[in-house]
Amino acid sequence: MNLLHANDKTGEYPASYYAATRTPLAPFDQLRGAMQADVCVIGAGYTGLSAALHLAQRGLKVVVLEAHRVGFGASGRNGGQVGSGQRQEQDWIEKTMGVDAARGLWDLAQDAKALVRQLITDHALPVTFHPGVAHACWTEAEVRHTHAYAEKLARDYGYHEIEPLDRTGIQSLIGSQAYKGGEIDHGAGHLHPLNFAIGLAKVAKEAGAQIFELSEVHHITEGAKPVVATAQGRVSCDHVILAGNGYLSGLNREVAAKVMPINNFIIATEPLGAKAAQILSQPVAVADTKFVVNYWRLSEDNRLLFGGGESYGYRFPDILKTVSKPMLAVYPQLRDTRIDYSWGGTLAITLNRMPCFARPAANILSASGYSGHGVAIATLAGKLLAEATVSQSAGFDLMSRLPQPRFPGAGGLRWPLLVLAMSWFSLRDKLGL
Repeated sequence: MNLLHANDKTGEYPASYYAATRTPLAPFDQLRGAMQADVCVIGAGYTGLSAALHLAQRGLKVVVLEAHRVGFGASGRNGGQVGSGQRQEQDWIEKTMGVDAARGLWDLAQDAKALVRQLITDHALPVTFHPGVAHACWTEAEVRHTHAYAEKLARDYGYHEIEPLDRTGIQSLIGSQAYKGGEIDHGAGHLHPLNFAIGLAKVAKEAGAQIFELSEVHHITEGAKPVVATAQGRVSCDHVILAGNGYLSGLNREVAAKVMPINNFIIATEPLGAKAAQILSQPVAVADTKFVVNYWRLSEDNRLLFGGGESYGYRFPDILKTVSKPMLAVYPQLRDTRIDYSWGGTLAITLNRMPCFARPAANILSASGYSGHGVAIATLAGKLLAEATVSQSAGFDLMSRLPQPRFPGAGGLRWPLLVLAMSWFSLRDKLGL
């Protein structure tokens, strides 16, 4: 079964709050016949659209192939959080890569946030960047770690945007008694993810990139002049960029061995009106310290958008049931609140939760596996892929130095082993371990 079609109708956005409030975007044509390009980009999410924009701005002929619609995948369905740093903390990166590389990776992550804001401002994208992401801790030990890590970032990386919160501070902020403390990162933020993707698509098109929808890639013929084939057409090109993330399926075995798709889910309540201020006293986004992270924020019309729960098979579960349980554990006062939207999406994780940048074949570049930290990093990845395509690869090469072990097992065993491991960590969450 292909994840591109397991839970969604061909060429249609899921029935999400984001799709219901998206900026209008006329469909792009389907690829038909043969084309020539300098670069063929597979996937029209943040990575692919950012790559296409930055390549087109350099004067290259770029073709983007999307199986459904732009922003159809994780880019149009996620929690909208623009986080700081990499997915792993700097301590882990220092031990794994060394202090100098860790500094370089921190700087790239800062560049990623700045790039998101710059794109919104420079191109008047149809989206607002709202500053502030809070982190809520379930245990006192997590509070101590969170505050110590904020001190480290200030001391070693000159990052002074984090405000520590004690129990009273976090509970006042989020209107819940569930957490022991936390922090607010004022240098992070949140946005409407689908409108950000749609904005990138419009700007990439204006820069000269050709975008084709309903153009699922079935095969790549590698070589000096790769050929990318869909059911109705093909693109002969000098370079290929793989930007399908969790939906890459069988297009490249090397990437697939290190990047695995999982599903995550979000619900949106009815507008809360004045009650919204009791849920979040400031317009920030929140993520907590569960292994299967709960994350939430208020929409611009004061709905609670709450994400939580994961599944590891092809079919989505009962989303309303899956997400309502953690939401009510945080906000029992919302038990009688109507849920207007529920949706799921497929993202991609790596074994160490750091993104996978790779050169899987001659003239082919790939970036994926953002592990829930992709809004900023995926946008930057597109720019780094564009630079690497024209032999300016310092940023890409640094990211590609991150060790990326293969998931254990081979062939059909890989997915059951992933399910077993993830289910164990989910059980630890439920047991409070």
